[in-house]
Amino acid sequence: MIQLFHVGKTYPPDYRALTDINLEIPAGELVFIVGASGAGKSTLLKLLFREEEPSTGQILIAGKNVARLNRRGVARLRRTIGLVFQECKLLSSLTALQNVALAAEALGVSPRVSRIKAYQLLRELGLRERYDAKPLALSAGERQRVAIARALINEPTLVLADEPTGNLDADTADEIMRLLLRMRDRGATVIIATHDYGIIERYGTRVVSLRRGVVADHGIWSPTEGH
Repeated sequence: MIQLFHVGKTYPPDYRALTDINLEIPAGELVFIVGASGAGKSTLLKLLFREEEPSTGQILIAGKNVARLNRRGVARLRRTIGLVFQECKLLSSLTALQNVALAAEALGVSPRVSRIKAYQLLRELGLRERYDAKPLALSAGERQRVAIARALINEPTLVLADEPTGNLDADTADEIMRLLLRMRDRGATVIIATHDYGIIERYGTRVVSLRRGVVADHGIWSPTEGH
């Protein structure tokens, strides 16, 4: 369960990115966070990952106040979170397999076990023949699938995806969405920040709409809402 109580974020000198956000997201739910550029979508994800701290209010994840976590607590929180970005941020000098395995090794999993898990995930995501390719040799969709494998390898309970289909064609975007839905079906809570209403029309369930840092609307998506 994720709970936000009167959460605000202000950047110096006085830019309000988020104002008085109140939100509950049950475990195992898929939620779209929508809004125009600058609406506060990325800031909200950064607060959940504890890359940023709220200026006001409280954020509880599994009952724990995220802002009160010490360094070890933040590290434990991040071990439960998988991150998927529009820019995949893969290491260009490493192969697809090495990029994915590195995420597990960073948490103390042995190199051998990490490589086995990475290969199994890449094979499951249709990249069996591409595991030894480096990012520059992969298509945009393949790179995003590698990023999703990296997010999955530590079996996160929370997945945060920031514009994961932003640079992709419609077919590849659909493929990525199906993978994120599979993560939800495995029990993870999945939160997707996007401004792509076409994706939401095809896959949307619960949608939270931000406008200038304020929750403008939330509920079950309806294509007749006129966005």
